Amino acid sequence: MRIICDFDGTITRQDGTDLVLEALAAPEWRVLQDEWTAGRLLGADCMVGQVALIGGSDADLDATLDTVELDPDFAAFVAWCESEGFPISIVSDGVDRFITRILNRHGLDHLPVTANRLAGEPGARRLELPWRRSDCAAGSGVCKCAAAAIGQAANVPTVYIGDGRSDFCASSGADILFAKGALAEHAATRGRPYYPFVTFADVRRRLASLVVASSAEPGRQTNHPSGAS
Repeated sequence: MRIICDFDGTITRQDGTDLVLEALAAPEWRVLQDEWTAGRLLGADCMVGQVALIGGSDADLDATLDTVELDPDFAAFVAWCESEGFPISIVSDGVDRFITRILNRHGLDHLPVTANRLAGEPGARRLELPWRRSDCAAGSGVCKCAAAAIGQAANVPTVYIGDGRSDFCASSGADILFAKGALAEHAATRGRPYYPFVTFADVRRRLASLVVASSAEPGRQTNHPSGAS
């Protein structure tokens, strides 16, 4: 199997982009956020506008990012995936510079990351969207279905782990879904089977049990969570 993880709010305890905006952006970023929440602005356009409002030096940016905490069990989860030979990658609608700074602090900067790209200089920052797709159902800067190649990995079950609105579309094509927050609510209202989780220790325990069950019963199907809510 292959593991695809969202980042902000899934791997991290706080949304790193929101922390940066709160600390360093002009207050107009909240207006854009409200427009996106109300459905009057696409997520990609919201992010582009918000990043343009970020001030401060690179040192200020790094100091803010260094306050972001990871899920306490994520590093152990990565080690377990690697020991099992399960490729794990991050697909996020966040900002690459923010994500790599946080991962580097925890010795996890070897993980593949797909995200929006921060460009420009302090005081004139801009967001580039190499993964934007005009037909993206989520309207996100990163079309996660395309970036994660959801549904395109023949004979390799895809595990998707997420928490938010940008995960809705991609999660629907995953073989095994772990969800919390808005993603869990979305899955539940649509009758989409998923495994709830609090930390990555929960994810590791569940996946380990599925691996054991699959080994014991080669014909067993693990893509429909039994008893998940």
